[in-house]
Formats: sequence, C-alpha cells, structure tokens
Amino acid sequence: MKTARDYLDLVFRSLMHRKLRSWLTIIGILIGVAAVVALVSLGQGFQKSIDDEFAKLGKDRITIMPGGTLFGPLSASLSSAKLTEDDVDAISSVNGVEFATGLMFQTAIVQFGKEKKELPVVGTATDAKTVKLVEGTGMHVVEKGRQIKSPDVYKVDIGPKIANGTFDKQVKIGDKLIIKGYEFEVVGIQKKTGTGTTDEIVRIPRDTLRDIFEKEEDYATISVKVNAGFDPDAVAEEIIRKLRSERNVEKGNEDFNVQTVGQILETFNSIFLLVQVVIIGIAAISLIVGAIGIMNTMYTAVLERTNEIGVMKAIGAKNHEILILFLIESGFLGMAGGLIGIGLGIGISKTVEFVATNALGSSLLKAYFPWYLIVGALMFSFIVGSIAGTVPAVQASKMKPVDSLRYE
Repeated sequence: MKTARDYLDLVFRSLMHRKLRSWLTIIGILIGVAAVVALVSLGQGFQKSIDDEFAKLGKDRITIMPGGTLFGPLSASLSSAKLTEDDVDAISSVNGVEFATGLMFQTAIVQFGKEKKELPVVGTATDAKTVKLVEGTGMHVVEKGRQIKSPDVYKVDIGPKIANGTFDKQVKIGDKLIIKGYEFEVVGIQKKTGTGTTDEIVRIPRDTLRDIFEKEEDYATISVKVNAGFDPDAVAEEIIRKLRSERNVEKGNEDFNVQTVGQILETFNSIFLLVQVVIIGIAAISLIVGAIGIMNTMYTAVLERTNEIGVMKAIGAKNHEILILFLIESGFLGMAGGLIGIGLGIGISKTVEFVATNALGSSLLKAYFPWYLIVGALMFSFIVGSIAGTVPAVQASKMKPVDSLRYE
C-alpha cells in the first residue's frame, strides 16, 4: 500500500462489504451535523437580518427609555420612572441633536368588524416637521395612503401585518377600527420592514392616545436623530449629562437609559451569541453519539478482519500502514455522514425560512451559509470520525501476524 489510491480502494471495498452497518454509522453522524448546520445557518441568517435592519436605521439614532430598561417600550412602560416633554426639550437643546420626539405606548383591544385582537398602540407626534424627520430615518414609512397629521384626531396608520394577516379580512384604506370604544379611520398602511415591532402596530396621534387612555403626559421612549458629522456616542454622553442635571440625579443612580443603535446591537449580539452557543452545544451531543457509533463499528471491523490484517502484515504491510488504513476508513465514515448531514441541514434551514416568510410573514429568519460553515462542518465530521477510530486503528496496527492468522 504505497499510494492514496490503494488505501481508498481497500476502504471502499471494506465499507461496501458492510453496507448496512456503514449506513447506520453514517446516520449517527449526519443527524448531528444536520442539526448543527441548520441551527448555525439560521442563527447566522437571523443575526445578519438584524444587522441589516439596524443598518437601515442608521448609526445616528439614539433611544432614551425610563428606568434603565433595555428591551423596548413594553418593559419601559412597566417602570416607575417617567420621561416627559421637559426631557424632550432638554435633549433637543443638546449640541448635535437634530431632533427628539417622544413615543407613547399602550396595549389595547382593537376591533375590526366582529373580530377583536390585543395589539400595540403607539402614539406619535403629528406636526409636519416631526413627521418629515421621522420618515427620513426610515421609521414609520407609509406605503399606501398617508401619514396621520395635524389636525387628525381619530385617524390611524397601521402596520402591513395588521392590514394582511392579523384579522380574517384584509384591512384597507378607509376601513374603521374600534379602539377603547372610539372609531378610527385607517388612512395609511406602513411599508413592510420584516420586524414584528413595526409591522404589527397601530399608530394614532399622540394627544388622542393620551386622551382616550387617560394617560399622564409621559413617554415610553424618546427617539433622537444626531446631526451629520457628530459622533453618536459623544452626543449620547452629553444627553446623559444633560438629563442628570435636569432630573437632579447622581451618576450611577440614573432613572433613565440612553443607548445608541450600535450599543443596542452590541447588547443583542452578546445575548444572541450566548443563546446560540447553548443551542449548538445541545445539538452537538448527537455528534458524540455518532462518534461512539463509529468507534463501535471500527472495533467490530477490527475483529472481523483480524485474519485479513494478519495476511497484510505477512506480505509486508507495516504497522503505520494498517493504522492509516483504519483511520482513513473511520474518517471516511465521518465525512460521508458530514456530507449528507450538510445537505440535510441546508434543506431543514431553507424549509424553516420558507415557513417563516410565507406562513409567519417574517423576513428576519433567513438561512445563511458562509463558506466556512460548510467547510468547517465537513472537516469537523472527518476529524470526529478519525478520532473515534483512533483506538481501534491502534489496536489493529499492533496485532502480531501469527496471532492474527490463527484468529477465528
């Protein structure tokens, strides 16, 4: 056995001789590889989609929430701390701030026809300047109809998912929605972004939300756009200093939270990475099971081929050649499982993407297959197979020719 072709020929003949056992061993590996590939590709795709969404918002966005909350207006609304119009005025006076606007948030039962759904209702400013500036950031862009504007009272803009999917019937421009007993006319449908936070909201004038829900004059969040040429992080620090002074709080005792788009993205990525590691770790357990299957198969192969090993050694095969032969065979089992597992993993992740896009209406969950994922999965499966076959291969290489030929 001097060439790679000789090794591969012997390996192929050996595997074909034990077809059923070889396939069962390969299945053990392919299940683990398929699970890992599917989870990693969906995780990578989801993270890429989130990065793209934040890129659309731009790095010049700053969000202020009460009470140091990090997870949006719903959790912000549970805080005892409040953000008011005075805070908006203080923030607007900070050098580098192009504009600041407060958003009000309320979950409410929304009725369309005879159907009722609990939906997030957002109150936004309707003056022409703020509407224009907000649209310029890519937020709340209306695709059909028009923006709610002054002096609208009982008018509403809705997300695309509410227009198509939330209710049994399609909601169109001119239709009526009942909120807290008040009838609102749909005047605009927003452009689809693929995120649940903006695609499934009901947006009404801020003053109207305050009146019908009898809310105090406070905001769930304040959204800020930074002037071109200013560093968002530096502006954010200045906003923090300004709000400390205006709210009379010491450093470290802030009852508000200021975050740039970059900081929010970094926080999300850190949490998501931890979740991914845990999930992939669980999926990788099946790879260990597959490796044990390869080891068992190779031990059995050594016993079955004891006489064959004796013959090979008798005609001049060296210990290292026997070792290499069995390592290649076990590695080939792992790599075959890896190849099939990669194909299966791609199929699973693309199926999940299809269901998410068509059934759930979300464009965030997409499968992404970077080259290093495919190459890494293939190399990993080969290495797992080779490592699993190491002990049986060493055992086979150390057999004495006389003892091997006498074995029955």
